[in-house]
Amino acid sequence: MKCSGFGSGPDTDVVLLDEPLNNLDMRHAVAMMRQLRRAADDLGKTIVIVIHDINFAAAHADRVVALTGGRLAHTGTPAELMNPTTLQDIFDTEIEVRTDGPHPVAVYVR
Repeated sequence: MKCSGFGSGPDTDVVLLDEPLNNLDMRHAVAMMRQLRRAADDLGKTIVIVIHDINFAAAHADRVVALTGGRLAHTGTPAELMNPTTLQDIFDTEIEVRTDGPHPVAVYVR
């Protein structure tokens, strides 16, 4: 299956993206992440994304690398990182993790 947008031009095994969801509304951000996930799965691409939304990362990534203050803070699968203790360490704020659906969701505590 060809994934639209990844079939033209020189082929590459690795795609690097810096904030691809920046300035996108939720519908387009979800569509972008689905497209990238398809490219990884169907085309065998390695996709490295810089993203600040831990919920998008948890829903779509195989591995998450979290930086704090420009230094490596945590790395692992979304399941390994999506817990209040780890997320509070990364974001320096109280976070609750809910599992209402297929993926855990981080919610900051007011």
